[in-house]
Amino acid sequence: MTDTDPTRPTGGHLAAEVLRRHGVRALFTLTGGHISPILVESKRVGIRVVDTRQEQTAAFAADATARLTGVGVAVVTAGPGVTNTLTALTNARMARSPMLLIGGATATVLRGRGSLQDIDQMSVIRPHVKHAERVSRVADIVHILERAFRVAREGVPGPVFVELPLDVLYPEALVRETMGVATPLPAGAPLRRRLEHWYLTRHANGVFAAGGSTPQEPVHVLRTHPSARSVQRAAALLAHAERPVIAVGSQGCERAAESAALVEALRALNVPVFLAGMARGLLGAGDTRQVRHQRKEALREADLVLLCGVPMDFRLDYGRHINARATIVAVNRDPRELHKNRRTSMAVCADADLFVRALAGAGPKARCAPWTARLAERDAARDAAIIADAGMPLAPTNPLAVCRGVDALLTDRSTIVADGGDFVGTASYVVRPRSPMRWLDPGVFGTLGVGAGFAIAAKLVRPEDDVWLLWGDGAAGYGIVELDTFVRHGLPVICVVGNDGAWTQIARGQVPMLGDDVGTQLGRTAFHAVAESLGARGFVLDEPARVESTLREARDTARRGTPVLVNALIGTSEFRKGSLSM
Repeated sequence: MTDTDPTRPTGGHLAAEVLRRHGVRALFTLTGGHISPILVESKRVGIRVVDTRQEQTAAFAADATARLTGVGVAVVTAGPGVTNTLTALTNARMARSPMLLIGGATATVLRGRGSLQDIDQMSVIRPHVKHAERVSRVADIVHILERAFRVAREGVPGPVFVELPLDVLYPEALVRETMGVATPLPAGAPLRRRLEHWYLTRHANGVFAAGGSTPQEPVHVLRTHPSARSVQRAAALLAHAERPVIAVGSQGCERAAESAALVEALRALNVPVFLAGMARGLLGAGDTRQVRHQRKEALREADLVLLCGVPMDFRLDYGRHINARATIVAVNRDPRELHKNRRTSMAVCADADLFVRALAGAGPKARCAPWTARLAERDAARDAAIIADAGMPLAPTNPLAVCRGVDALLTDRSTIVADGGDFVGTASYVVRPRSPMRWLDPGVFGTLGVGAGFAIAAKLVRPEDDVWLLWGDGAAGYGIVELDTFVRHGLPVICVVGNDGAWTQIARGQVPMLGDDVGTQLGRTAFHAVAESLGARGFVLDEPARVESTLREARDTARRGTPVLVNALIGTSEFRKGSLSM
């Protein structure tokens, strides 16, 4: 028999202390008995515990927090709590988000014996994460969690899962009492009972064996710098190019704190730039170096294309958008992405932002003024056409007009969360983030349903920002109940639902090709009424003349501390005719 030490930190406290030392200010969860000690101890050490209405939302919030701050944590209970996060984990893996998911589990002694919510979680979750590990002793909690944080951020970032069974989290005395080994057996106990008591005592002694380490400060993770030779070669290519293009994707923004240096480098290079994903907003709203429209046409005419954290996947038609004779320089931290789908002229395994900064430092003098002017003229013509389209009468309201109304209210302290198909696709042409790291979308996985979790994260990380959640009416169905979370936690997000009563992104292809709209029709849900029932403020926008006033009133209401939802009833425009989701 081993005496318990009441002064020894519990597993729940050790886990919370590791999170605190790694800069976790908020964790996201849906409570459960398997994980209660982590939640209680996290609150005790000053970490904000944000409980959502669905584990997927909690994991999405951790994903977005990781993108914005470099660290994001979700804690979910065993069994269905863990399996509910699989889509969000895959989204984070494909977006390279260094998030940590902690999952509860049945007591180690009961594993595989039919305990409540006991499944082989490791087999289920391993394909969806960068790394997965199970804790079996209290003494291992600290170093396994610290390793998880390091692995999530080093190399190619990605989500990590750590399983913490309930008996390593709860106080030792309580666990021993539950196991029936808190006190010695009475004399004369049956042999079977004595053997069971010996086995359980031995098991408990292993779980609570002394040892382990004290939580440490996080270890600095080294970045991948480009070689001097690759930078000089790229500088020479740029100096001789007449029609160069730089494309920067989300990977260029994996270090939010260093975005200013990337902006300075792009401006110094003075080359036409396309920005995608998290890189939207890097150059503000009006920088003449950024090209916003007709990327496909520009890539087909370019003689040099620098892909900085932009893989040649479906978004570039697997490389077919790029001029067959163009020189392609691919820069990616993941070597698997460097040669995907099309041969490159030069492949650089490095952090995309570090490459751009080094290239600017090499001082190449691009000779592309006529080319830059041509692209700027195209942009101006496209912008003029969009303004004209936005003015076309379309009942109840024109989606372009709604998006332009949102754009008119944005400031340098506005963060946009994009979650939807057709409505968000329209918004991507019109809504322009004013500063770096203020556009959040799911990433390459194209996951609907990220919106509520991403908005929760954005408002917590940037409480002074106006957080605009642009929701398609289909996407809103995934997370509308989280307005309850917004209200309970005092997160005044501005939700704008583009409500055309259909899965229009799908219908645009399905109806012309297959002649049937089955499964694509929704009806115009009264989302504003749902918002009101959950304690938020709801608005209906169904008249073109009220676009500006309604959106402004919604923003002002949110600034006074109340979450709001604008149910924008929109018509089906021809703006995105021909776009397919396949």
